[in-house]
Amino acid sequence: MVCLAYSSRGVIARQPHVPLEAAGLCRSRGPSGARANCVARGGHCAWAPRKLPRDSLVLEQLLRLGPTPSEDELLGIMSIELDQWRENPRHATVVMSSLARHRLPLIAHRVLTFMLARSVEANVFLYSAAISACEKGGQWQLALNLLSSMPDIRVLPNEISYSAAISACEKGGQWQLALNLLSNMPDTRVIPNEISYSAAISACEKGGQWQLALSLLSSMPDMRVIPNEYSYDAAISAFAKGGRWQLALGLLGSMPDMKVIPNKFSYSAAISACEKAGRWQLALSVLSSMPGMRVIPNEISYSAAISACEKGGQWQLALGLLGVMPDMRVIPNEYSYDAANSACAKGGRWQLALGLLGSMPDVRLIPNKISYNAAISACAKRGRWQLALGLLSSMPDINMIPDEISCSAAISACEKGGRWQLALGLLSNMPDTRVVPNEISYSAAISACEKGGKWKLAMSLLSSMPDMRVVPNEISYNAAISSCEKGRSWVLPLQLLLQATELRIFPNEISYNAAMLACKHWGPWNTVLHLLQLMAGSGLTPNEISFNAGVEACETGGHLLPAPEFLRLTEDISLSSIRA
Repeated sequence: MVCLAYSSRGVIARQPHVPLEAAGLCRSRGPSGARANCVARGGHCAWAPRKLPRDSLVLEQLLRLGPTPSEDELLGIMSIELDQWRENPRHATVVMSSLARHRLPLIAHRVLTFMLARSVEANVFLYSAAISACEKGGQWQLALNLLSSMPDIRVLPNEISYSAAISACEKGGQWQLALNLLSNMPDTRVIPNEISYSAAISACEKGGQWQLALSLLSSMPDMRVIPNEYSYDAAISAFAKGGRWQLALGLLGSMPDMKVIPNKFSYSAAISACEKAGRWQLALSVLSSMPGMRVIPNEISYSAAISACEKGGQWQLALGLLGVMPDMRVIPNEYSYDAANSACAKGGRWQLALGLLGSMPDVRLIPNKISYNAAISACAKRGRWQLALGLLSSMPDINMIPDEISCSAAISACEKGGRWQLALGLLSNMPDTRVVPNEISYSAAISACEKGGKWKLAMSLLSSMPDMRVVPNEISYNAAISSCEKGRSWVLPLQLLLQATELRIFPNEISYNAAMLACKHWGPWNTVLHLLQLMAGSGLTPNEISFNAGVEACETGGHLLPAPEFLRLTEDISLSSIRA
């Protein structure tokens, strides 16, 4: 069978029957609505109602080049198009805005450069779109270069240009530059709007500058700029980061008075402020108040509330919130699971932690490093060293590299399980996996040696920490001092106490008690009384262990009743405690 191909001039050719699309033909309806066959030119039919606009065709070609095309590739597309844009610059703005939406700052910048080289008009809208592309693509330096170059070609920036540049600095963590841009706007006769202020407040939030965020929000009415929900959300988030939960809740409560309706982001930021301050009851109160304000909690709200419960040691409530999320038509995300997993870890509920970790793939969530670290920590708290090591060893199998938290938790699991050899093995293997041990790793290993009666190894680890550029902390010294008792040494604990003080690591009750026990067993009895005096003088209150060590030291020194010095000391300590 053969088919005739038609054009406006009649029959083109007589050829075997093939699908019209494969022959360069298409089936479409002409202007009258009658079906007709036509020859496709360049892959597009002149009558086809689905023909893409020219702007879309250019954008499609640019998108195919990827984020970093070569100059020749761009020129191949733009050389013909620039002439069209010279006649109608609006097409250029449409394409540039689309490049911004697709987060392609480098292409946007090069296209703008080609336009200027070919004397194609570049107006404020085009520049604003290019700056927005840089903002969305994380190129704050490029955004500032474009903004500063605008006056050179007699294009005056407007509030959109500045707002996009401020937002670019915000995303790049450059809060000082963001504030400079905001303060410079009036000098160029550009009035900041609520978008400019909101971006600057958000920059302060990311930079941990809650005081500046509050100052900007407070100054907006004086500049005749009405704060919107984004301004308030950014300020509440800034207060959350700064641990100012009272300010966060106060600002949330004041929004209706300012005729600004709080949204889910406002509430989530307030819950996060309570979470960071350890106010889990307030976090739950804010969460429960949301439906009454016709605001539906989302996964961020729930995750922050679960994290608040985790910090407050309320693992049951954390699991309850996670379980109720599907009933509220809120899908838990990895942060929700990680927070709940951490809550179980803190509560030593290793079975629940492992259950949550194993259930994540069932809800299409991929466990991350935080998920595994929480599960390993849960096992560590209960001394389940086999499970902890199993989790640690399985991480590389899923292309997950353990970090110092993973390794430290596993070392701690070995310490609690009495496996000091395994603890030392893990510590020594950390550099081989490009993981740098920290003070937690060393402290757990020293504690493992202490529990295993290996005081010389404990001392060796402590002395090696500075060589590894790791600063010992009070936990490191506590474990090392405790190990000295097993090593029948009373001089070393005193030396370690002095050494810690010189390093501005102030010994706590555990440090002093460990030193007193060592001196009680192996040193002069009156040294214990001296340590008790030092302990009280440093503002620490001796506990039962401290006093028992003192009484036993007196008995060891041949005093049937506590020595007069000890009685006077206990009276002084009692009086100072009452006054405090």
